[in-house]
Amino acid sequence: MASAAFFDLDRTLLVGASGPVISDELRREGLLPERHVPGEGLVFDLFNLVGETLPGMFLTRQAARAAAGWPRVAVQRVGRAIVEPLMAEVAPFARLLVQEHQEAGRPVVMATTTPYDVVKPFADALGLDDVIATRYGLRDDGAYDGSIDGEFVWGRGKLNAVKAWARTKGIDVRESWAYSDSFYDLPLLTAAGHATAVNPDVRLAIVAAARRWPVLHLDVPPGVPKLAGVEPQQVLRPLVPSELIPSARFDVDGVEHTPAEGAAIICGNHRSYFDPMAVALTIAKRGRPVRFLGKKEVFDAPVVGQVARAMGGIRVDRGTGSDEPLKAAAQALEAGEMVALMPQGTIPRGKAFFEPELKARWGAAKLAQLSGAPVIPVGLWGTEKVWPRSARLPNVLNLTDPPTIRVRVGEPLELGREDLDADTRAIMAAIVDLLPAEARERRTPTPEELRLTFPPGYSGDPEAEDDRRPGTD
Repeated sequence: MASAAFFDLDRTLLVGASGPVISDELRREGLLPERHVPGEGLVFDLFNLVGETLPGMFLTRQAARAAAGWPRVAVQRVGRAIVEPLMAEVAPFARLLVQEHQEAGRPVVMATTTPYDVVKPFADALGLDDVIATRYGLRDDGAYDGSIDGEFVWGRGKLNAVKAWARTKGIDVRESWAYSDSFYDLPLLTAAGHATAVNPDVRLAIVAAARRWPVLHLDVPPGVPKLAGVEPQQVLRPLVPSELIPSARFDVDGVEHTPAEGAAIICGNHRSYFDPMAVALTIAKRGRPVRFLGKKEVFDAPVVGQVARAMGGIRVDRGTGSDEPLKAAAQALEAGEMVALMPQGTIPRGKAFFEPELKARWGAAKLAQLSGAPVIPVGLWGTEKVWPRSARLPNVLNLTDPPTIRVRVGEPLELGREDLDADTRAIMAAIVDLLPAEARERRTPTPEELRLTFPPGYSGDPEAEDDRRPGTD
């Protein structure tokens, strides 16, 4: 038998609750009193924070009685009116997950307690294949009669409604996918062959951990954890501003060129292991997280790899020729994220480190071509004084005379997006233009300067480094 994917609505497909939007539109339609019920806002806030509660669902069940006498056509107008505000609340990565299931040939179905007539237009706008929702009984005149027609789609009732729908469609629930935030959806999650907890409430998180179910937060990239609705970059942003790093001084300019919201590709030159930190601290001044593409060795390293994944890093296995990292980055951009990479791929070694012309691979240009996102150049200078290639760890003890890290963010670039080589040259030229004048001067480095450009234990041929392909170690 075929399979399907079943999605809850609130705190799953949507970042938060649909209740406030629905309630406001019911008032505009004249179906609810203009005056808000005392504590109504608190109830919605509590739902957004902790998820479904038994008292809240009791009130939801009683809503059918409260709707007695409402014309169905008026509620359907409400459903159409809330499409736009609800679409704005769709979790960014939810759209991508829905698309993945549909491309795999599975129907995607919303399974929600929310009344059918209210939520059906939104489901259609989102491109879902069907809706399983609570239906209200009707009088002969087309008004609601105060009853629930069929299952109250919650808890065991949601599972029953899903099974009934599946029988009519030839779908095997045991082979299907189910996504929910709520402990009370445990019957459906348990019945499905592929259960995923999305932004789970506390009790569902415990069950998911015990049963080894995947846990997702569809407002952040896969693998990024959240605690109390907050991801690691949001936690660290106020705790580790660049001004409080004692081993370096930051000279930053041009942050306003990064967008306050929406997708962007951040491209910087690569001089040090400290470069990603410098870029992240700079972008943090805009109050936004940034997702880095990094070589697989970083993700395989103990502790560091776990941190990279928690920050939403995208693993690149160089030498395989795989497009998967670029596809993952393009998905993040489609979801409105900022993605950062160093087009050089690795820190140049030897004399190449001091070359005024920066050589790079075309990954950034390809990503720009795939996504259509703007490319923002960043010029980094001085990061090698904090963490040179020759050191296994950064120099965090230089407190009396910390080096200055110079970061310059340029304006978004105009690229042709057809010729990858030409776009790559344009990106790197823009980065060079952001570097200090000394970076564009050709000079002969000292033996000590050359030594600092090689990793610990280097045993290769220094003379061969000049011809090294960018992005290889």
